[in-house]
Amino acid sequence: MLIKIIENKFSQAFQQAFPDLDKTTKIEVTRSTHARFGHYQCNSAMKLTKLLKMPPRDISLKVLETLGEQSEIIEKCEIAGPGFINISLTSKYITQSCQEMTKDIRGEAKADKPIKIAIDFSSPNTAKEMHVGHLRSTIIGDSLARLLEFQGHDVLRLNHIGDWGTAFGMLIAKLQDPKVKFDEKTADLSFLVTLYKEAKKQFDEDENFKKQSQLEVVKLQSGDAQTLQYWHTICQISRKAYQEIYDLLDINITERGESFYNPLLADTIKDLENKKLIEVSDGAKCMFLEGYVNREGEPLPFMLQKSDGGYNYATTDMASIRHRIEDEKCNRLIYVTDAGQATHFAMLFKAAEIAGYLDPQKVRADHVPFGLVLGPDGKKFKTRSGETEKLIDLLTTAIDKAYNILQERAKEKEAGFDPQEMKDIATVLGINAVKYSDLSCNRTHDYAFSYDKMLRFEGNTAAFLMYSYVRIHGIKRKIPNAQVSKIDLQHESEIALGLHICQFAEILDSISDDLMPNRLCEYLFELAEKFNGFFRDCRVEGVSEQNQRLALCELTADVLQQGLSILGLKTVTRM
Repeated sequence: MLIKIIENKFSQAFQQAFPDLDKTTKIEVTRSTHARFGHYQCNSAMKLTKLLKMPPRDISLKVLETLGEQSEIIEKCEIAGPGFINISLTSKYITQSCQEMTKDIRGEAKADKPIKIAIDFSSPNTAKEMHVGHLRSTIIGDSLARLLEFQGHDVLRLNHIGDWGTAFGMLIAKLQDPKVKFDEKTADLSFLVTLYKEAKKQFDEDENFKKQSQLEVVKLQSGDAQTLQYWHTICQISRKAYQEIYDLLDINITERGESFYNPLLADTIKDLENKKLIEVSDGAKCMFLEGYVNREGEPLPFMLQKSDGGYNYATTDMASIRHRIEDEKCNRLIYVTDAGQATHFAMLFKAAEIAGYLDPQKVRADHVPFGLVLGPDGKKFKTRSGETEKLIDLLTTAIDKAYNILQERAKEKEAGFDPQEMKDIATVLGINAVKYSDLSCNRTHDYAFSYDKMLRFEGNTAAFLMYSYVRIHGIKRKIPNAQVSKIDLQHESEIALGLHICQFAEILDSISDDLMPNRLCEYLFELAEKFNGFFRDCRVEGVSEQNQRLALCELTADVLQQGLSILGLKTVTRM
């Protein structure tokens, strides 16, 4: 990884220039923000001014004297402003690094120390439709899982679905109503959604039905055979509907819902009581954590058992975090949910730390919050009738619109595609467009959903990146018998493209830390733009440099395809 090699060189130079400097002092090197500043920048002199009691420019001058003028790796260093060091690498070293990547770009990304990581994402509620609100958790979580798997970590992809509780008592009680015509072979999720709405209304209005529903919950928790059979049927109908969406999105995930942790809840409460961490407030069992107060400034309870003896999300999450650390032996926990749950997870991590389940020195816990998906009016994305958009409808609409766009473009270019090929490409383009439009935004922000914008072939879109990949395959088709040779970067545009390719692993490394997939989108968009610049400036077919430039094209395609795959996007070779 280029950046680590340069950091090591500069760390040694700082240490030699200032022997009294603590060896643990972090010397930071970053990618340059603009080509005129070189390839990398070292700004550590600014931070060490007070410690070394020297002006930053003098610090930088002394470091460069120690470093020497040139090397096999660094062509030149220049001091800019008050003491920034701009670093330019040799074209020979960039060429060598690119050539190494042609052997196996995966080898460039492997983690030094693979660990076990649990990622909690998607998490729909059984017997309810997955809607647009589940989109972000599902695709952000999947992209992070893909990234960490690519780096060699053991990733546990967990779907913490809502499959337990009062809602099921209502549904099961309703299913036993003689007036309800229920055939488990033909019943689908729409049937369950409608039935739940009716059951909820009756639960609120009919005291007898409410008691019957609560009784069914007790029977479910005690393992009554008939009640469990109803529950299994409800879960299976829901699971089938969710799997249709996961298949369309190419999502691999392991279901481990609230029901999985239900047997662990009582023991978790008992363990916390034995550790004298539970306080009773208005009959409820709570933990009060320092620094957490409500709007009135009163202590905010982390409620783990309700006054009626029932459990809640906090109970399940405490049991699950304990299980993932103690039983699954995970070294890192990642929870991908909306930003509205930020306080809950902050309290969860703090409570788990106090309970002795989570040791921050051994296990890292991250909440990955995300903003809302908005409609064109800047409000929550809904259908024209005002209901929350079903995720399956949103995805199929994107595919249909992609198909129409491809048909128009095929007519304009008189391209020959059979209907099935067109349909397959439209499916890839439609799903890619939805995913990329989301992932390219900073996940902490809200974003406006627009089919027109996401399906454009210009700008930072999935279609633009896919077209760049297709263009490379078009070049290869024009020279089918060419022999790919070693990469030899000479032209300025070749060097710029080669350097960017070599920075792939360091981009992935930064994302594995901050969990911001939009950084990979920015990298890939810049990669496509640099390739287009190379293609404009450097002819490939029929020139003396043909074979070495073809090798650079192939490496670009490999990195582009791998990067898109990490985001969960597929590629096509014709469009």
